[in-house]
Amino acid sequence: MVRIFIFICLCLAILSGCDNSDSSSSPRSEKEAQPEKFLLIGLIPEQNIFKQIERYEPLANYLASKIGINVKLKVLARYGNIVNNFVSLGMDGAFFGSFSYALAQRKLGVEALVRPEDLDGSSTYHGLIFVRKDSGIKSIKDMKGKRFVFVDKATTAGFLLPLTYFKSHGVKDYKANFKETYFSGTHEDAIHDVLNKKADIGAAKNTVFERLARADHRIRQDLEILEKSPDVPENGLAVRKSLDPSVKKAIQETLLGMHNDPMGKPALKILGARKFIRTTDKDYAPVFEYARKINLDLAQYDYMNE
Repeated sequence: MVRIFIFICLCLAILSGCDNSDSSSSPRSEKEAQPEKFLLIGLIPEQNIFKQIERYEPLANYLASKIGINVKLKVLARYGNIVNNFVSLGMDGAFFGSFSYALAQRKLGVEALVRPEDLDGSSTYHGLIFVRKDSGIKSIKDMKGKRFVFVDKATTAGFLLPLTYFKSHGVKDYKANFKETYFSGTHEDAIHDVLNKKADIGAAKNTVFERLARADHRIRQDLEILEKSPDVPENGLAVRKSLDPSVKKAIQETLLGMHNDPMGKPALKILGARKFIRTTDKDYAPVFEYARKINLDLAQYDYMNE
């Protein structure tokens, strides 16, 4: 009897050890299997933080009510931060600018879902290079020794366009060509800096230029556009590749159909959009081509130390 009792105890100990081994390897798989508690969506600083939240918060609330998952917004201080912090902050998605999407796609493999169609029916934008009309600047030659304001090193309109423009006009070292170059951080600030004579030349996206012009007549009255880029996709929503496919589908279908929902229309109006349209990686071909022209390897591009 004693031997039988010892044998039973040993069997129970072995079985218990097996249970402990299984549970020690299970937390990650269980976490992955759990439904999303909330979605963290990043926003680029196209405008100041308060205006960005004001525009996107109704959209986040609408999306949350439809898919049953709380949606939180995070406005980042700089465009490139949305790539650098996407993983470290545990973001599930972001409304990327065209260049920041290209960077995130090549570095992180994010997946584009939708982008807004503006009230005028456009879903793209282009970059502008502009000066004050009274500046006397009409060409690249006139820019030498002047002050140039970019937006950010991770923007198409505010950085890629000027670099391509400089290269096409034989300027190999743009920093040496100008008295001063700096980054404003937002498209709005770049436009205002030229308008208010802080900078002589600036670059920004046309949609922000036109939005400001509707509120301030000086934009069209005092500024002159010297160059514009090909059209690229408007700020689009892309998500991490590991996001639950059912959640991806729910997000995409909800946003694609919200213009037909009376509850969705107010959020679209505040965003300044008519509806959302389906978006894929192919829509960003002009951005990838821009990068190729200036020999920029997006997968290796060191945004912080450019």
